Amino acid sequence: MKIIAIGRNYAEHAKELNNPVPTVPVIFMKPDTALLRENKPFYHPEFSEDVHHEIEVVLKVCKEGKHISEKFAANYYDEIGLGIDFTARDVQQRHKEKGLPWELAKAFDGSAPVGNFVPKSNFSDIYSINFNLDINGETRQQGNTKDLLFSFERIIVFVSQYITLKKGDLIFTGTPPGVGRVNVGDHLEAYLEGQKMLDFYVK
Repeated sequence: MKIIAIGRNYAEHAKELNNPVPTVPVIFMKPDTALLRENKPFYHPEFSEDVHHEIEVVLKVCKEGKHISEKFAANYYDEIGLGIDFTARDVQQRHKEKGLPWELAKAFDGSAPVGNFVPKSNFSDIYSINFNLDINGETRQQGNTKDLLFSFERIIVFVSQYITLKKGDLIFTGTPPGVGRVNVGDHLEAYLEGQKMLDFYVK
């Protein structure tokens, strides 16, 4: 199982970080050790003083494929859920300034909490799904899949030209605006069309 993530897939998020809006998907990866399941607590890493939350819709790949064409791409995921791409923003900034990869800021242990998945058939329109992240009872991020720069199918097509997708792989599809710092003691709750998908604490 691998975790593939898409950066800057909501224009307003790209703008809030003063990043250019991409013309092709921006890809990075997290190892399986980044995965955090069953609402286990997220332990704030000692190497960062500025870990940010990034709530994202996550696709679960349901069969193997490479060089997938767009007309078949929807057949390669059958469930969606929510995940958080925790990012050590201070570490990321130092690496970006030197033109280095982001991995240390994105791929550390526990940096990818993921909740349960639900069938995509539960939604009448997968490009009109509301999702949000609340911290300590206050909504910090709100998004809707209608605002994606690159559709789920476009992402699958693009990624599969370079990386073979396998059953069980997870694709984080990008975060809406509103990212910000988390602190020890914070209570995070994430909702997909009003259904609670994540509920855990930062320790």
